[in-house]
Amino acid sequence: MHLPDVTWPEVAAYDESIALVPLGSTEQHGPHLPEGTDHMIARGLSREAAERTGYLCTPTITVGVSDHHRQFSGTMWVEPPVFRDYVESLTRNLTAHGIDRVIYVNAHGGNVQHLQEVSKRLHKDGTAYAIEWMWDESIPELVDELFETNGPHAGPKETSMVAYLEDLVREDELEAAYEGGMVPVDRETFTRNGARVFHDSIENSANGSFGDPRDASAEKGAQLFEAATDQLVELADWLVDRPKDDLLPAEYV
Repeated sequence: MHLPDVTWPEVAAYDESIALVPLGSTEQHGPHLPEGTDHMIARGLSREAAERTGYLCTPTITVGVSDHHRQFSGTMWVEPPVFRDYVESLTRNLTAHGIDRVIYVNAHGGNVQHLQEVSKRLHKDGTAYAIEWMWDESIPELVDELFETNGPHAGPKETSMVAYLEDLVREDELEAAYEGGMVPVDRETFTRNGARVFHDSIENSANGSFGDPRDASAEKGAQLFEAATDQLVELADWLVDRPKDDLLPAEYV
């Protein structure tokens, strides 16, 4: 059930306790991918999981915490406290309609810690049991199997997913993305003596791409999409089956 597509009587008949909330970003993804890459992936996964299960899928949150990409044209962001408060308010809205468990279907790394913080807030006061789910972290073995030179951002895994879901990859820019990005991804440049020593993506990649997007294909995207959707469906079913008492915080002793 995709909420924007149904009527209120149809929503009123929904008798499940769960909602899927897709979240991403609108930010640079190198010269070869659209700025909506992350929210397109989150939306695709959420809607497919909802189709398979009948669970409720909310509208997509398309702007997240992305100021580390701000040097690139078109990147949009909100400040972290604003993002956290918005997601928390939206989730509390869902609980007014009988939802007490939520999966944040996330496709943007910059959102992770903030979604986890919101989840803690909602759990602490017993409002809802919310969890953050990052699609590629659910299938790490497949990602490693498919790509020799992967990357955390605008690399072959995201390029493959966009090729499969939206057909919006700028094929004529793949070589430029490879030449002007960070390939291979040298994580030693990210840290020194155990400390993170960068703040903005442009410090590590001149064009915002990480990994070799030339290794991408729609066929690989289909494999990633199917595997990640399977993981999401299994997670949602597990969450629905848990007794509510198991989801509430333990009493303070």
